Amino acid sequence: MFFGKEGLFHVLDWNAYDHILFLIALAVVYDFRNWEKVIWLITLFTIGHSLSLILAVYKVVSVDSRWIEFLIPVTIFITALFNIFYVRNSTKELKTNTNLVFALFFGLIHGLGFSTYFRILIGKSEYKLIPLLEFALGVEVAQIIIVLIILILGFIFQTIFRFSKRDWVLIISSIVIGVVIPMLKSTIFW
Repeated sequence: MFFGKEGLFHVLDWNAYDHILFLIALAVVYDFRNWEKVIWLITLFTIGHSLSLILAVYKVVSVDSRWIEFLIPVTIFITALFNIFYVRNSTKELKTNTNLVFALFFGLIHGLGFSTYFRILIGKSEYKLIPLLEFALGVEVAQIIIVLIILILGFIFQTIFRFSKRDWVLIISSIVIGVVIPMLKSTIFW
């Protein structure tokens, strides 16, 4: 299960915190009452990144890695910014269907980022399918861990510290934007 561990630790590696930031931006609008949407969130992100990972590894799709390195922070920025504008203008319960669409579509971009790392791991091996599935499973487990941590922190801050859902989403999304702006600047390549 070498590739599963590599997928797990690739996402959980703090040096590759872009994956963590994206999951934070996606999941911050949810709580445990929305567990069905959280399952859809993780599933759609997995479908998106697995599809593009498979297509890239089997050389059906090829995108310049500089574009992917730029687009990943763009996806994080857009998701967090959407959270801020939506929650700021909404007084009723948060509607989170847009984040489900972001999870699927932006998952395609993140999968291309995973593919660069995976191709380095796999080298010139002819056998890609089982390692690919193991890697994707490791990524999935890491996503579940991160989303659970976000939900637990949201629960703690909203119940014990009495943050409103609106304030929780605004604060966390603003922090994510603050962290991702330097990433955006450093990945501009034109």
